[in-house]
Amino acid sequence: MGTSFVMTGMTKPQTPPPIGHPHSLTEDIYALVIGLLFIAIGLLLLKTAGLVTGGIAGIALLTSYVVPLQVGIIFTLVNVPFFIFAYFAMGWQFALKTIAVNLGVTLLMTLMPEALHIDFINPAFAALAGGTLCGMGVLALARHGAGVGGTGVITLWLQKKRGINAGRSQVIIDTVILLVAMTVIAPNRLAWSALSAFSLSAMVIAWHRPGRYIGY
Repeated sequence: MGTSFVMTGMTKPQTPPPIGHPHSLTEDIYALVIGLLFIAIGLLLLKTAGLVTGGIAGIALLTSYVVPLQVGIIFTLVNVPFFIFAYFAMGWQFALKTIAVNLGVTLLMTLMPEALHIDFINPAFAALAGGTLCGMGVLALARHGAGVGGTGVITLWLQKKRGINAGRSQVIIDTVILLVAMTVIAPNRLAWSALSAFSLSAMVIAWHRPGRYIGY
């Protein structure tokens, strides 16, 4: 009597959605470092096995098999046009972080032989582990407002502006990269490369969904 609500089992109290908190500068820096390490190690595994993968990493690896330059250097050179796109499409902060990430990848890949040398690696392991590590690196960067540039800038922009899942659009781009790779690497390596590209995209598809992660 006199109350404005009914206590029945037919209704449930509505829980307000969680409110995200911006990452601190320390958290952003730590995430960038971890993302860089994942990507650098993933690239090393794939390069050692003679494979390619998806995204800008795949383009850099593919180019390294025909051009006598280090993967890290190619990684940054190929990305220059995408830095400009990132500035206009995603803002100067995203572009600045992306440039920093690329310089970090170049530095780590240059120093990697001094820290880790692999004499043998099974291509199946390289494909699965290398692709997954690269995907985890891309995911860590994306959640903290950065990216590796290249095709990743395009897919993140499409997700942000058009609601198109970044992982799915990346699959289309990766298919084109693998088709081009057919002219460079052996058929058996191409199959493992497809697995690495799938592993990379699967990480993004599974974990980088709008509303799943609060705090970005």
